[in-house]
Amino acid sequence: MYAIVEIAGKQYKVAKNDKLEVDKLSTEKGGITFDTVLLYAKDEKSVEIGNPYVSGVSVEAEVIGQTQGEKIRVFKMKAKKRYRKTIGHRTDFTMIEIKDISTGGAKKEIKAVEKEVPAKTPAKPAVKASSAKKPVAKKTAKKKE
Repeated sequence: MYAIVEIAGKQYKVAKNDKLEVDKLSTEKGGITFDTVLLYAKDEKSVEIGNPYVSGVSVEAEVIGQTQGEKIRVFKMKAKKRYRKTIGHRTDFTMIEIKDISTGGAKKEIKAVEKEVPAKTPAKPAVKASSAKKPVAKKTAKKKE
């Protein structure tokens, strides 16, 4: 059993007890649920594909901690100008462990509520006497003599 989940704008193939390193999430340690399941496969023969998401399927995970990736060094140089610059950065990641892929737990029933809509009568626009546009007097430039 596996699923393809959208986490922080990226897609990950997950199964139970998998450990993933995803882009930094704002949550600290604890449980988290992802409802953005794009594909769910119970076995090789039964596969559900979402449009865009599979309804009723959610992935439960636990945040293990926050980490950083390897340092990436960027070197900039302009030839014959004595310009050299080295920049480095480390990307922040969140380590998560997939606890369960549940079906039906996140299923929400939407009840149709029927409302009586009163018959609308065509409203006539009210015309105000003060809203009429007044002519604007033109300014003439005085000539210097």
